[in-house]
Amino acid sequence: MSNVLVYLLDGKIYVNLTNRCTNDCIFCLRKDKDDVCGQQLWLDDENSTAADVIAQFEAILHSAQNDKKEVIFCGYGEPMLKFEVLKEVARYIKDKYPDTKIRVNTNGHANFVYKRNLVPELKGLIYEFSVSLNGSTKDEYDELSQPKFDEAYEEVKKFIKACSDENIPVIASVVEGYKGRNLDLETCENIAKNLGAKFRVREWIQNGYS
Repeated sequence: MSNVLVYLLDGKIYVNLTNRCTNDCIFCLRKDKDDVCGQQLWLDDENSTAADVIAQFEAILHSAQNDKKEVIFCGYGEPMLKFEVLKEVARYIKDKYPDTKIRVNTNGHANFVYKRNLVPELKGLIYEFSVSLNGSTKDEYDELSQPKFDEAYEEVKKFIKACSDENIPVIASVVEGYKGRNLDLETCENIAKNLGAKFRVREWIQNGYS
């Protein structure tokens, strides 16, 4: 294992803040793989600071000569569980590279975990949220996402609405086709639209990224 906090994928910079998560999704890539494109995303520990992330971010920029147009908080865990680190890193990037678009891929549980609405604190820093809706009903969500608390599905929808209320673009996504399973995509899309979000279907990739 190694603390790979920043990595490249498809020409974009990704930030891997934590391996902790409030879900245990049955289709999660990390159940079957230890890496993404050869980059080990299991962390040695959970003690990395914003300074650690920023150091790796700058190293990636210089080594790969990346154009830093998009940075995505997404790795082998739920990035919003390290909210203060995420916020500090996002602020650094926006201050130093103001044209960079920053996206957060999240399960939408952070407001429940922190017991407050975090979204307004990220306004002006985050260009877009992608939130895993992953089901047309609570039962379906619970089966696929295996959340660690009972109110998870409603919290996801509340988080999507909170993003929309702050006029931060938000996409509600679902994973379709897991081992031949098909969701009610029309219902999922209607839920997303009613919450003020765009809708995205992510096809399940059996072997993930190679």
